[in-house]
Amino acid sequence: MKINKKELLLTSLVCLLPLLAGVALYPRLPETMATHWGFDGTANGWSSRAATVFGLPLFILALHLICFYAESHGTNRNMNPVLRTVMLWICPAMSLLGSALTLGTGLGYEMHISTVVPVFVGLLFLILGNYLPKIRRNRIMGIKLPWTLASEENWTRTHRAAGFTWVAAGLLMLLSALLRLHGPTVTVVLLALAVGIPVLYSYLYYRRHEKGGAQ
Repeated sequence: MKINKKELLLTSLVCLLPLLAGVALYPRLPETMATHWGFDGTANGWSSRAATVFGLPLFILALHLICFYAESHGTNRNMNPVLRTVMLWICPAMSLLGSALTLGTGLGYEMHISTVVPVFVGLLFLILGNYLPKIRRNRIMGIKLPWTLASEENWTRTHRAAGFTWVAAGLLMLLSALLRLHGPTVTVVLLALAVGIPVLYSYLYYRRHEKGGAQ
């Protein structure tokens, strides 16, 4: 698939936008900055000011370029355009959110990490869940299991189930975070269920309708 250079340039620049804020705020930031937080929102990992300001956006940019290359050279040429746009903006959004949290914390603001992160993840699952059923079988994106890749029917049914599961998980993540119902812990549990349920469904469908039928 031909690379859209304008799209690549725009999303890459957004990934690097936090560098401008970091440079402008650099003198006001502490020498050591929190870059990792526990489930309760308490910082438990730190990096130097330079590594935080410059390293985080550059790391996410590198990840973005890898994802962009994989998507542009993949076999999924019929991807839903809305889903493709969402996927290409995940890394830029992560760069903006991650830098906002680290810079804000460095300046002494209370960033409510335990609420913000589950809300972001919940919104992401809610959006992606709406488009998962529309992903055609490919080796780049989706629930890539031996039996989903081998069967169009299994792929379709699995992603239909995953779409419902992800939307439900996203809504519950948002609700738990906004109501402060142990948002991060609930998010981890819902993440496990959102991934595990479609995989289990896919395997059971394979055993019942495909493997069983071949015997």
